[in-house]
Amino acid sequence: MRKLSNLFCWLFHLVLFGCALHTDMGHPSATQPERILGAELVAAPPEQLYGLELPFTVIDQEEGHSFLPSDLGAALDPAFHPEEEQSLTASLRFFGIEDQLSTAEVTYDIPMVDNAQVQKYIRYYTEKQRKWFTVWLQRSTRYVPLMEEIFAEEGLPRDLVYLAMIESGFNPRAYSWAHAVGPWQFISSTGKLMGLKRDWWHDERRDIEKSTRAAARFLKDLYGRFDDWYLALAAYNAGPGKMSRAIKKYKSRDFWKLCRGRYLAPETKAYVPKMLAVVQIAKQPAKYGFADIDWQEPLAWETVILPSSTDLEIVADFCEVDYETIKALNPELKRWCTPPGAKNYQMRVPAGTRDLFEPRYAELPASKRANYQHVRIKNGDTLSALARRYGVRVKDIMTMNNIRNANRLKVGQDLVLPLRKGYNPKVVASLKDDHNKTRRSYYTVRKGDSLWSISRRFGVSTKQLRVWNRLGWNNIIRPGQKLKVS
Repeated sequence: MRKLSNLFCWLFHLVLFGCALHTDMGHPSATQPERILGAELVAAPPEQLYGLELPFTVIDQEEGHSFLPSDLGAALDPAFHPEEEQSLTASLRFFGIEDQLSTAEVTYDIPMVDNAQVQKYIRYYTEKQRKWFTVWLQRSTRYVPLMEEIFAEEGLPRDLVYLAMIESGFNPRAYSWAHAVGPWQFISSTGKLMGLKRDWWHDERRDIEKSTRAAARFLKDLYGRFDDWYLALAAYNAGPGKMSRAIKKYKSRDFWKLCRGRYLAPETKAYVPKMLAVVQIAKQPAKYGFADIDWQEPLAWETVILPSSTDLEIVADFCEVDYETIKALNPELKRWCTPPGAKNYQMRVPAGTRDLFEPRYAELPASKRANYQHVRIKNGDTLSALARRYGVRVKDIMTMNNIRNANRLKVGQDLVLPLRKGYNPKVVASLKDDHNKTRRSYYTVRKGDSLWSISRRFGVSTKQLRVWNRLGWNNIIRPGQKLKVS
């Protein structure tokens, strides 16, 4: 009984503490705001948090964790494992009162505006795009913790990670019509500028860690240039040059005023409202009717060093997991192995499997780390010549690559040669890029339509419509004509 009394005292203090925080947040003058690259935060002083007496609660000032002591947990539930309950959220979940406190006011670390444009996209994502937004939410918990950690290390507001939801739905293999790739949708030139490498074998724009670090640096550069998060976000979409010219043209640094003119593309005008809508929904999904979400587990891995090119199926076999698991942890790898010539490649393996992998890999001779050979057909190449060169059978080459006529090879054709008996058909499948390409949307022109009205309807520019549909500078369209609109 005494323990339960102390428990209720602890909860009472916690509620009072929360109320004090919300009272301060309602009156910014009571607490000096902390400025993080343009976003105003009102935070309780650390001494207030660490000085608070919460019965049966330990506050770790260095690590910032709050958790229940193991003796209380064990007293109430013998199956309680303190090492698995290392957060205040976990503690609340343990007592079954997490849902009661989930109605607390949500805080943001980027400037938030609620206007007609934002409400428009809240309705868009919760109604028309509800199915896809649910998928994005499910996927978000796999990547957001890592992305938030990287953004915090770079000194950026954590809420900016939801930009990846707009860009790709948190899909590392996303590929757009503009050839933008990865969760942050870098085009080739911007990716190269930010230090992301790419070739036939791998594409670092798809690497969660490296691309997120690059996106953080890019956003930091944009904020340094515009000193305004809305302008920086718009520049991420339109390009910094475009935004600078818009500011000069309209003699304003107010994003919403810039949107009144016709210089910025509809896509750019919609970009910031979309971002603000996405952040609001993602941080309080239940409020917008997203219940029973099948949240994915956060990424968890260990890193191993591969001194030379190694097949992924060997890594999977040594880690006792399937091929797809290794591919999913290393989305930057487009083929069946680490890039040939890449020394000491850092590969992710599932958490807890490194100790399995390393001793087995150490016993594998270097000559057996690769079971396949990539060949691109050149002028004069024949299957017989390739078979003699690599010591394999013509029949095996034909079977693996589904070749029916050995005499009908094409210059530039990619083949995989099996260097040992047996082969994995997934290796051949990886000859083709495994991007998730954006699907085109089409619209049938009706009487009275114009390129301008169609562009406004689908949130794109007239220039994009002309390019996608090869209209040149001709604005003439006819009823019944089918146009690409995305």
